[in-house]
Amino acid sequence: MATPFSHPQRRPPLLRQAIKIRRRRAGRCAQSPAPQGSGAPQVEPPSHHFSPEERTLLYEEALYTVLHRLGQPEPNHVAESSELLRYLQEAFQLEPEEHQRMLQQALELEKPMFFLKATVKQAKGILGKDVSGFSDPYCLLGIEQGVGVPGGSPGARQRQKAVVRDTIPEEQTHRTQVVTQTLNPVWDETFILEFKDIANASFHLDMWDLDTVESVRQKLGELTDLHGLRRILKEVRKDKGQDDFLGNLVLRLQDLRCREDQWYPLGPCTETYPDRGQCHLQFQFIHKRRATRASRSQPSYTVHLHLLQQLVSHEVTRHQAGSTSWDGTLSPQAATILFLHATQKDLSDFHQSMAQWLAYSRLYQSLEFPSSCLLHPITSIEYQWIQGRLKEEQLEELATSFGSLLAYGLSLIRRFRSVFPLSVADSPVRLQSLLRVLVQMCKMKAFGELCPDSAPLPHLVTEALRTGTVEWFHLKQQHHQPMVQGLLEAGKALLRLVQDVTGDLHQCQRTWNKIFRNALKIDLFPMAFLELQWLVAKRVQDYTAAVGGQVSPEMGDTLFQLYISLKEFCQLGPDLSEREGVLALDGEGGRGWTWQGPEPSFLLPAVPHQLVPLGELTKHSTSAVDLSTCFAQISHTARQLDWPNPEEAFMITVKFVEDTCRLALVYCSLIKARARELSAGQKDQGQAANMLCVVVNNMEQLRLVIGKLPTQLAWEALEQRVGAVLEQGQLQHTLHAQLQGALAGLGHEIRTGVRTLAEQLEVGIAKHIQKLLSIRESILPEDAIYLPLMKFLEVELCYMNTNLVQENFSSLLTLLWTHTLTVLAEVAPSQRSSPLAANRLKIALQNLEICFHAEGCGLPPEALHTATFQALQRDLALQAASSRELIQKYFCSRLKQQAETTSEELGVVTVKASYQASEQKLRVELLSASSLLPLDSNGESTPFVQLSLAGSSHPGLSPCIWRNGSEQGRQLSLCPLPSLVPAEPCQKEGACLLLTVLDHDTLGADDLEGEAFLPLCSVPGLPGSEEPEEVPQTRLPLTYPAPSGDPILQLLESRGDREAQAFVRMRRQRAKQAAQHPPRPGQ
Repeated sequence: MATPFSHPQRRPPLLRQAIKIRRRRAGRCAQSPAPQGSGAPQVEPPSHHFSPEERTLLYEEALYTVLHRLGQPEPNHVAESSELLRYLQEAFQLEPEEHQRMLQQALELEKPMFFLKATVKQAKGILGKDVSGFSDPYCLLGIEQGVGVPGGSPGARQRQKAVVRDTIPEEQTHRTQVVTQTLNPVWDETFILEFKDIANASFHLDMWDLDTVESVRQKLGELTDLHGLRRILKEVRKDKGQDDFLGNLVLRLQDLRCREDQWYPLGPCTETYPDRGQCHLQFQFIHKRRATRASRSQPSYTVHLHLLQQLVSHEVTRHQAGSTSWDGTLSPQAATILFLHATQKDLSDFHQSMAQWLAYSRLYQSLEFPSSCLLHPITSIEYQWIQGRLKEEQLEELATSFGSLLAYGLSLIRRFRSVFPLSVADSPVRLQSLLRVLVQMCKMKAFGELCPDSAPLPHLVTEALRTGTVEWFHLKQQHHQPMVQGLLEAGKALLRLVQDVTGDLHQCQRTWNKIFRNALKIDLFPMAFLELQWLVAKRVQDYTAAVGGQVSPEMGDTLFQLYISLKEFCQLGPDLSEREGVLALDGEGGRGWTWQGPEPSFLLPAVPHQLVPLGELTKHSTSAVDLSTCFAQISHTARQLDWPNPEEAFMITVKFVEDTCRLALVYCSLIKARARELSAGQKDQGQAANMLCVVVNNMEQLRLVIGKLPTQLAWEALEQRVGAVLEQGQLQHTLHAQLQGALAGLGHEIRTGVRTLAEQLEVGIAKHIQKLLSIRESILPEDAIYLPLMKFLEVELCYMNTNLVQENFSSLLTLLWTHTLTVLAEVAPSQRSSPLAANRLKIALQNLEICFHAEGCGLPPEALHTATFQALQRDLALQAASSRELIQKYFCSRLKQQAETTSEELGVVTVKASYQASEQKLRVELLSASSLLPLDSNGESTPFVQLSLAGSSHPGLSPCIWRNGSEQGRQLSLCPLPSLVPAEPCQKEGACLLLTVLDHDTLGADDLEGEAFLPLCSVPGLPGSEEPEEVPQTRLPLTYPAPSGDPILQLLESRGDREAQAFVRMRRQRAKQAAQHPPRPGQ
């Protein structure tokens, strides 16, 4: 008869016992990785292969599990048993005949005993049957065999009361404990219920409220409301001690899955009790008395471990055969079989996790799959760890697995460079996963209790990394060992070894150091550098001692490359000042061999063979590219060298600069000679121009490369290093002087070439400017300018822009612009008498400025607007003006002179002027004149003023006279005869009122006292100006006309029209009058 399941009592802690076991096994938990060849015992990983007899027993166990499965399949499991059997045949690699034979034997075995492991967890929301509103619930449960359909189906019986008591014998009925005074009882009791046939069996559960015999007085004391009173009356009517029904539950076993964990509603539901609450139940179908040999001879845990190990091994092997890696996920067939076996054998979750850990940890040491698969069992064991759950042999087995995996993991870490190569994309992730597994394992309580003598994991990993680094170096040294013995071959082998070591340190610095630091706080890079530094230094020192001082050119080249590699190696570590000179490369031994032998071959200049540009965008030839590459290699070599001794480093740099500058100048001579050779007998001037363009472009490219030497060779850093060694200014006098001399030579050669190109165009420009002046007057100026001058410039400049680099093209434009201005300045004076020709030159200058500027792609404005350009622009503007415009400009200049005159040495005239727009009259009131020069012999003057409108197209006025004497002033109203004075001419530029002060002479001609100019645009009353309440006074200092040299008068004098000649005569007369009475100092 089945009995309620009871938990075993916990045994005392077995730590002391486990320690004794560990000591007897003589160090199965590794304390440190043993280096190869040390003679230390190595922990051999357990094999995952079984003997034929073990495989037979295990296969029989698996077949028996599938043949006697119970319950509905899980959602993700395989439902068909035939599919599971085919999978087992494949996993165990059996032939069909052997499979059929063993399957028949399994079918002939006696069936196991079937049991339902039922756990009543709790209930919620049940009915309250007591007077207090609560209940004292307990459950009756059992299995009914042979349930018939008529009138007694589980569905129909669920609506009846007392199903268990009425249908199941008392000896097969099980009862839970009574939980008093609650509506949400918790039992958590497990029962083992036997059944014969799952198809005709059903599970029954009744829930009752325990009713104890109490007096009416006691019940009245518990009364709290009217509902409680009704319960008392109901209790009175029923028999004493009769329990109250709370609900029941009936489930067919064939509807249950192998494992169930659900909440089930209690029934029956009626109008009086529509909701009787829910009950939480757990079910599991298990076997007892299995007929297999493995179940009879081995513990269930061991059998399950072996089955798991076999199936996982098959999963990994199958993925490897398909060229894929196993990700740790079992196939549905394997998961179904293992689930069925663990369930039927009633293995706890803890024992399943332990079996998974043992199987995975063993397989990981022989098969390739992700170490992350070990994290889940580690977490499960840590969460459920209770040492008393395991037997002594199980504790020993778990401790062994810890030690074996730790030793294997340390061996992988020792060989991480080859096990996790960076050439494989997921190597860093796999190493991180392994370290995480080891860290989690060593943190486990189980590991601490079972392996108490194990050293800390960071210490073990550090020793493994240090040992592995040394082992890796020796393997690399053996790999590079030359087949032919000799110093040259040994040097090349040492060079390759140093390069491999440097590459490994780069990988440690960029990738591996971060992984070990994040996982274990271990700095791999400094440790690896320290180990490799001494190993490399010893071999370098031995080799240099064997080489000695005299070496061949090939040996020197190898030693130089070795030196460069060693400098790169040293730069990875701490500063030289922070460590002892292990790699003493700056001593006498280094200087003895580095610079012996001839110069490297890349110092020879490239000899130009063709003067053809490389392409549309690259306008220099291949020889310039070759030489630029040569110079770049020189600079790169100097940077690589970085000689430690400052004084010697300065001398090496001087030699580099001297050779580079010398080669640049030699190249210029070679390419010029080549150009002359190719141009000799060349009839096509265009081809000669093309070659000349390539020559100057090559020189410009070379100049740019040479100009970068200070930056490429780090002169500033060199100057700081040698500051205490060299004399003041020595570096400036050597390096900078050499560079400036080379740049000056290149610049001279470039300017000479560009000058030659410019001379070819200057002739055409001068020719077209001369043609411009000879074009007949009937052609418009614009047409005369653009055809053919602008067309010529457009074609030629586009050609030069296509074939010259920007720097040379800008130099060419500057030369052509200067020449063009010179030509225009030479021809402009000859056109003073022809405004049309001068206007053509003026428009030509404007369009030439636009052409040479080219919308910002040509010369900048500051390069165009030179002093010559500005003077020529002014001269042509005057020459192109008409006679009337020149007269207007003349008065503009006199108005400017009037505004700038502050001296009153010739006297001053005070006037009031206003304009009456309604009458179109200009009113001028002469107020006074003072400080006039005494021009009569008696020391006085008889002044009068002559007024006239000037600087506009309005005819002159008849003179109006104001004499000195008794009158203080005389108001004069001026208006031209016979017309009025319109406002528009008065507002033009240069329009003015000319006041000529004369000394009246009765016998001879009147003498000139001076002139004053009043700008009409400033007269109040004109449109656009405010009319003041009172007209202001204006003081006008008198001035003399210039005696000679006025450019406007000279232009007017060259004109043949009457107006110009009359104006010139009048102004010459005034100048002649002014010259007769020059002002005397102090007068």
